[in-house]
Amino acid sequence: MAFGIKRHELAEWKAKIREGEIAFLTHYWIDERFPGCKTVTKAGCRDIGKLAEWGRKYGLSPEWIDKRKPEYPHFDLFGMKQEEVLEKEGIINPLGKK
Repeated sequence: MAFGIKRHELAEWKAKIREGEIAFLTHYWIDERFPGCKTVTKAGCRDIGKLAEWGRKYGLSPEWIDKRKPEYPHFDLFGMKQEEVLEKEGIINPLGKK
């Protein structure tokens, strides 16, 4: 279940993806399959080749790209991998918490 995201944040993420950018969207998330993980970051790009290449530098396999919505392919990042990627991408405090 996803929550804690504003409609305009989702719209901005989708627009960046459509423009061919690597775009990030972090929101609160609960899934019993991943105990201890309370957030997920979606790293997406319309250009799957570009997204796959970007993911390789973080050890992400192209097979892990979520393509259920073909117009918004993305990796789902959580846990330590999420922390690593956000830090290396210079994204601090993605949920706006102080």
